Amino acid sequence: MGRYFGTDGIRGRANKFPMTAEIAMRVGMAAGLSFHRGSHRHRVVLGKDTRLSGYMIENALVAGLCAAGMDVFLLGPIPTPAVAMLVRSLRADIGVMISASHNPYHDNGIKLFGPDGYKLSDEIEERIEAMLDEDIEMALADSDGLGRAKRVDGVHDRYIEFAKRTLPRSMSLSGLRIVVDCANGAAYKVAPAALWELGAEVVAINDDPNGFNINKECGSTHPLGLQKKVHEVRADIGIALDGDADRVVIVDENGEIVDGDQIMALIAESWLQNGRLAGGGVVSTIMSNLGLERFLEGIKLQLHRTKVGDRYVVEHMRAHGLNVGGEQSGHIVLSDFSTTGDGLVSALQVLACIKRQNKPVSEISKKFEPVPQLLKNVRISGGAPLEDTQVKQAIDEARDRLGKSGRLVIRPSGTEPLIRVMAEGDDQKLVETVVDDLVTVISQARNAA
Repeated sequence: MGRYFGTDGIRGRANKFPMTAEIAMRVGMAAGLSFHRGSHRHRVVLGKDTRLSGYMIENALVAGLCAAGMDVFLLGPIPTPAVAMLVRSLRADIGVMISASHNPYHDNGIKLFGPDGYKLSDEIEERIEAMLDEDIEMALADSDGLGRAKRVDGVHDRYIEFAKRTLPRSMSLSGLRIVVDCANGAAYKVAPAALWELGAEVVAINDDPNGFNINKECGSTHPLGLQKKVHEVRADIGIALDGDADRVVIVDENGEIVDGDQIMALIAESWLQNGRLAGGGVVSTIMSNLGLERFLEGIKLQLHRTKVGDRYVVEHMRAHGLNVGGEQSGHIVLSDFSTTGDGLVSALQVLACIKRQNKPVSEISKKFEPVPQLLKNVRISGGAPLEDTQVKQAIDEARDRLGKSGRLVIRPSGTEPLIRVMAEGDDQKLVETVVDDLVTVISQARNAA
């Protein structure tokens, strides 16, 4: 990726390059200029999660967008998929979400959406990125053409109604006790409200953000607290969102985790039976478990794999006419409803399966036995260890050892300074050995650089 943009917008430690107020202001200017398309008053919808640094980034973006002649509608803390929905609902020219998703509070990020509600293509991001280092002040609005900024009321209610409408009008969640872990993030108001309005008994946890506790030992990346709470209150299901609520992990009534691969399998099979599934398959990334691929083959569906990043999943879905996709991490994209991952809407589809089948989560959600898979990260501070000759040789040898019944994925993270090493296969000991050996070789190359 480029100097500023990674696999999911711009992300980094708040108040350090590239997540500074100065760069955020220039992003606002560049994005605003990129989406001028006619003589009408141009609109931007701007949401954020609950990080302390959101105040700084929000104000800087507003300055840049207004300087470009854009009127800014401030949404406050709201899920990323709500921003994508409101771009279209409010006929805005751009959507902006300030969030670092599942990262700790000290990180932040900027995600951009076009007027169609989809994340920007690589080409548009590259154009905006090029403008960040150019002298663009001469292209900004005249003093009488500056934009205005205002807070918008009622956006939570709009999103709640949108989410509820993804279920059949006659369906109620009455009789279900649901624990929802809001990750002290953007969905801390809307997720419990939507579930309660649909008739469920709701136990909300981690719904008291203070600017520092977003994703802290909670949410989809840290579901232990949710598992304990499900046991404690004897809930039927647990729902864990992340900081900006674009991903979800489910916990069944026994406290067992249901990841994104199992959720995709459940929804795909359900939609296939209902005649709703489009394109004869599911789109996921190179990180999804081989067990998902085998399960889909068993019901005559194809698994299309893309590189990591939910926007690449969405691009493939749009190009090939599929309507179910996502990532093992819990980004689930259901294009009949959303243009991006939506944790709440995906959870509602799981709840719809529970109600239709009248069976516990544990019975309906274990669609396949995952193939042994191991992922480890190697932190890097610079250099290119994957270009090292010994590392390349070790990777080739690892692929040979796994053979045709296994898979190996080595990739740099697009959001953190890490090399991700993932292997899977039917022999768990072999998988563990392959990953450990590769981590050692990559670490040695990193230290030698």
